[in-house]
Amino acid sequence: MTRKIAFYGKGGIGKSTTQQNTAAAMAYFHGKKVFIHGCDPKADCTRLVLGGVPQTTIMDTLRELGEEAVTTENVVNTGFGGIKCVESGGPEPGVGCAGRGVITAINLMEDLGAYSEDLDFVHFDVLGDVVCGGFAMPIREGKAQEVYIVASGEMMATYAANNICKGLLKYAEQSGVRLGGIICNSRKVDNELEMMEEFVSALGTQLIHFVPRDNIVQKAEFNKKTVVEYDPECNQALEYGELAKKILENDMFVIPKPLSMDQLEKMVARYGLMD
Repeated sequence: MTRKIAFYGKGGIGKSTTQQNTAAAMAYFHGKKVFIHGCDPKADCTRLVLGGVPQTTIMDTLRELGEEAVTTENVVNTGFGGIKCVESGGPEPGVGCAGRGVITAINLMEDLGAYSEDLDFVHFDVLGDVVCGGFAMPIREGKAQEVYIVASGEMMATYAANNICKGLLKYAEQSGVRLGGIICNSRKVDNELEMMEEFVSALGTQLIHFVPRDNIVQKAEFNKKTVVEYDPECNQALEYGELAKKILENDMFVIPKPLSMDQLEKMVARYGLMD
């Protein structure tokens, strides 16, 4: 049975980098078949897996060639480790709602049978925070069963993670979606691990993995690769391998208990991260 996962997190937190390296680790270290569906209008959720090659998006194909041109042959590419990739894309800048593109693209991929039964995982890589109904779609309509939130010990990353949990709570009963855990993409801020452990405990979930900060991630990106492809023997690649293993073996799926803003601010203040 294919497991459908949504990766969320605030913009700039390293969500897409984490997601792609996790997908690469699933394929390389664990032999899993993975499909990445990028739901960010920037269409950068698959570029490292595809060696930096820009992908023709579903929305661009729709606009320029019409719905009949949206076929798996035209919009689905295969990258490192046999990972299949598609990007929703978005509207022209300043025109329309990018969230609508997510809805349209996922429905088209379902109609085409792109999420085939032989897949072990489908990753939905979703833009930033849950502020728009379109971007909430993977959790609102049961497209994804599991959510992993990429966060760090920074205030705004924690705030975004808490907000995403509020969205999860809203849709959990109707869609069956559950939180699989928080991934800390470390920024090396003071007391980061301790604060994240308290945060996830308050939410009623787990810190599924603490990904250390390592400059080899940037080196790999400059070379248009995931770390797993760039240097599979390095420590950071092994960290992603461990994260992938924990997701593979995860059996803790919860409806989170988001903190109030007052609770969140007091918690962060205790760790000296606020003025």
